[in-house]
Amino acid sequence: MYRTALRNVLAHKTRLLMTVLAVMLGTAFVAGTLVFTDTLGNALRSQSAKSYTDITVTVSDRGAIGRGYDRGGKTASGPTLTEETRKAVAALPGAADARGVVSGFAGIADKKGALIGNGFSTTGTNYVPGADGTDPRYPLVEGRGPRTSGEIALDARTADKGGYQVGDTVRVAVNGPVMELKLTGTLRTNDPRVVSGGSLAAFDTATAQQLYLSPGRFAELDVKGKPGADDTALLAAVKQAVPQGDAIDAKTGRELADEQDRMIAEGTKGLSTALLAFAGIALFVGIFIIANTFTMLVAQRTRELALLRAVGASRKQITRSVLAEALLVGLTASAAGLLAGIGLAAGLQSLLNGPWDANLPDGPLVIAPGTVIASLVVGVAVTVLAAWLPARRASRIAPVAAMSSVEQPATQKSLVVRNSIGLLFSLAGAAGLAAGAGSKEVKLVGLGAGALLIGVFVLTPLLSRPLIGLFAPLLRKLYGTPGKLAKENAIRNPRRTAATASALTIGVTLITALTVVGASVNKAVDDATASDLKADYTVAMENYSMLSPDVATRIAKAPGVSAVSAMRTVPVETGQDGRAGANGTAGPDGSDTEWLTAVDAGTIDRLATIKVRDGSADALKQGKLLVSSGTAERTGYKVGDVIAVTYPDGVKGSLTVGAVLEANTSLAGIVAPESVVGPHALPGTGLDKVLVKGVNGADEKLKQALRDATGGNPLIAVKGEKDIKAENRQLVTAVLNMMYGLLGMSVVIAVLGVVNTMAMSVFERRREIGMLRAIGLDRTGIGRMVRLESLLIALFGGVVGVGLGIVVAWAGNRTLADSFKNMTTVVPPVQILGFLVAAAVIGLLAALWPARRAARMDILGAIKSE
Repeated sequence: MYRTALRNVLAHKTRLLMTVLAVMLGTAFVAGTLVFTDTLGNALRSQSAKSYTDITVTVSDRGAIGRGYDRGGKTASGPTLTEETRKAVAALPGAADARGVVSGFAGIADKKGALIGNGFSTTGTNYVPGADGTDPRYPLVEGRGPRTSGEIALDARTADKGGYQVGDTVRVAVNGPVMELKLTGTLRTNDPRVVSGGSLAAFDTATAQQLYLSPGRFAELDVKGKPGADDTALLAAVKQAVPQGDAIDAKTGRELADEQDRMIAEGTKGLSTALLAFAGIALFVGIFIIANTFTMLVAQRTRELALLRAVGASRKQITRSVLAEALLVGLTASAAGLLAGIGLAAGLQSLLNGPWDANLPDGPLVIAPGTVIASLVVGVAVTVLAAWLPARRASRIAPVAAMSSVEQPATQKSLVVRNSIGLLFSLAGAAGLAAGAGSKEVKLVGLGAGALLIGVFVLTPLLSRPLIGLFAPLLRKLYGTPGKLAKENAIRNPRRTAATASALTIGVTLITALTVVGASVNKAVDDATASDLKADYTVAMENYSMLSPDVATRIAKAPGVSAVSAMRTVPVETGQDGRAGANGTAGPDGSDTEWLTAVDAGTIDRLATIKVRDGSADALKQGKLLVSSGTAERTGYKVGDVIAVTYPDGVKGSLTVGAVLEANTSLAGIVAPESVVGPHALPGTGLDKVLVKGVNGADEKLKQALRDATGGNPLIAVKGEKDIKAENRQLVTAVLNMMYGLLGMSVVIAVLGVVNTMAMSVFERRREIGMLRAIGLDRTGIGRMVRLESLLIALFGGVVGVGLGIVVAWAGNRTLADSFKNMTTVVPPVQILGFLVAAAVIGLLAALWPARRAARMDILGAIKSE
């Protein structure tokens, strides 16, 4: 029987080709993901290790705010790391040197004034030259390091992007106006924030301290030990030498490297899990193709299998024979997929560091034994699992079936069982979706969507006849006899049609669901931006850090400005001794801290839409609080409640809830008058953003005036309503495009399934095609019949996928209702129609080769075929 299995695989190489390709692509996705993430993790760890090669012990000051302005919390008090501390540490017996480090953010503008880098990783630091005049952390590429307040050094990549050469004047800013500094040199760095798309600006130490902390203060001390020094002993000595305080922390370089390795491992694990999820989708699609292929092969070998039963083969032997074929196919495809996956990982690495300029660290490909084993096991397991039902069906062929080569029809009992199971799954899935949508539980929606998909897949044979029948009148009218035959062929074997269409349905379902969710989010954000924000422009930092407190004052003086309100968030302590209701009792949730957003009570109603649900619209002007409906529900606050608070400066006071507002995306949960909160904010408390209303509305003249008022800082963004909407849409589009790309593999596999089914179907119907040719249907008609059949199957899969995708997206949107105001389900008609057209095109393209083969079939040879 095993020799028979091998002979059958060799005899049906062409028919098994598409199955091999499907398994190979899915396995390649798995192998490529594992190799790429292992390679990336290894390269990142190697790069990280270089950052700690000359660091034995690090002392950090967690109270040092290295980004200019804080959010109004209590700045850590107590001892700090100073130059005297650095000298004391450097003089320890086991220490060779101690380097003081200062860091923060620094935006670099190109020669047109635009920000270089991604905004979130615009790194600024101090250049600490050693005895040879260079900083070992940042090897020089060209020139020298900065020495005075008027000089700066940049990483070579940023300098190249900005078109800067040594000696040029560079425009750089932190929170305030742009500084124009002379570029003295370019550097190399292993800092992951920089290599992943950020920028590095190095100042002399005094300038960096002035910009980020205060003169003479460091955020970190990096201690280099003497050769042979014990790092544990040096750590103990350093702890004794530095000031004692909760904000001062000391660790060995080895501990820091281990922490970094753990973070890298977690990050690559998350990436690997996400990619493997899409690989799983591709393999799941492949299951339909494999099952379909073996089902058709079994049907074509009905006489052969029945004869084997007649001469003494048992059912187990027949089953094992078919499974042995699947095992051989799985091993071959998995081995090819493993090789393809290694090539895919190598290609992706080159692509990211080449045309896509991702600047990932280089390193050798890592092909772990676990990757090889996992790839082979997954490929073989999927193939054998998919072939199990056809193998079981083959074992049930009765010996009497040797008298006929016709495929054995499904029994009425099996159809009833199948449809009952499908109906149960569909009902359970629909109930899960409804329950998840109602309770806004993402997991419940996911389980419901999975059950519904399974149920619909099981019911697909039942659905295929009526849905495909809808196209019959149109096909007969347009194409006559070929159209009628195509329809009859498509519904002749509902199980086969269902399995072929289901592979395409999965991809269309997911793509449709993502598209509908994306369109719904865009609509919700656009509507919220338009309805909640009256301001013509918002001014905020690109990296979401704090604006300088004087920015609002400078903006108010800009020409064309009619109203301004700065918004800054400060924490107040509440609790048993703090927040109390109107009756003096502690609040229901017992929270210790609430964040208040201070605004200008006199102008905020001109800059944001304030809809009062309960209380007075003039509450802010009366010195009272505005509380959003969501926050009121969470905390139990109501109009008239008196909240006892302790402000950041330690002063105790009380605030009264004056109104509960409808949800507003431009306002925070609790809004307070600046006149009440401002006097208690700590010095240096930064601004979240500034809202601006123009005399003549939004125009380029006002926008430029605001840029000028902020000193042309490339890190400060001036955005109008159109800018905010475009930015949100760009983010959603980027996520969708990435998802589409990852789902593309499953669509490719689905196309292979259609090609495979049509090719094998043509082989099965050789005699029928020959008879059609003999009674007058020409080659054009035969080819058209095959193409239309493929078109019907693809459209059937597309229609079912679009319907399922919209239902799943509706439930998913309901879970997002708390995150997006007035979230509704938006079905973009053009894109949905595009998916159906794409499904039709897929069907037509997949049928080109089978149709050509059918049309060129020899009439007499086809009629004589068995």
